[in-house]
Amino acid sequence: MATTSRAGHPLPYDIYRQAIERETLTFAEAAGSADPGTAVPSCPDWSLADLTRHVGMLQRWFGGLLTALVQERPTTRDVEPGPDDARERAAWVAAGVPAVAAVLRDTDPGAPMWAWGEDQHARFWARRMLFETLVHRVDAERAVGQETGIDPVLAADGVDEFLVNLPYAGGFAPAVTQLRGTGETIAFRCADLGDAGDVEWRVRLDPDGLRSLPPTAADDAGTSEPHAAVSASAADLLLLLYGRQSYEEPGYEVTGDAALLDRWFAHTAF
Repeated sequence: MATTSRAGHPLPYDIYRQAIERETLTFAEAAGSADPGTAVPSCPDWSLADLTRHVGMLQRWFGGLLTALVQERPTTRDVEPGPDDARERAAWVAAGVPAVAAVLRDTDPGAPMWAWGEDQHARFWARRMLFETLVHRVDAERAVGQETGIDPVLAADGVDEFLVNLPYAGGFAPAVTQLRGTGETIAFRCADLGDAGDVEWRVRLDPDGLRSLPPTAADDAGTSEPHAAVSASAADLLLLLYGRQSYEEPGYEVTGDAALLDRWFAHTAF
């Protein structure tokens, strides 16, 4: 995987479109395989029925934003809530896939539009929809006891997407705005991308807030050591950043200031 641009999408747009369709159908299959009242441990207080409604509504909301190419922040999320019968919701999510695919196919990814993150173009929403769906697919699979996996190239792109947009997330995750410091850096390193080589992402806590630095090949990260670093597979890094795993679990190599990491994760959970 090549290093990414700061305001563009690092993977071809068609990859997002195809992956959204695949991830949505896999999510619906997992969610529909068990009692809709099944608890989802990674989403406290949610059942499979709640998670399924959330995914279906969010995809329809994203689709509406893309169809209208909205230029200002919407004031409502007035979308179809899905069936009242929780047993029908997984099929409802799957039934929405053709419409989502059509919207993505018919939308110019470079069209300017409002987005809450860094990239103010339609492609922002395709990328965001993919990782919202992918992480919730993992939530559903784990809730029903299924094996789960994430393509490492997609996972690495998800790490980048999360870190690039995190400084802009204060509107719905106000704790992010409290991540301030005196230049402390945290590195997230992944080493399972094959021929693409190792990749490192760094964030810096400045007096005026959080900064996401451009990702680099690990060998080009410079001579300065970060104040804290986490190394893992791309999939494990993605799930760590989304609060689905802890850096204290097997599979993570941690160096540096653990208290800094704890402060990071306490302020980036949403």
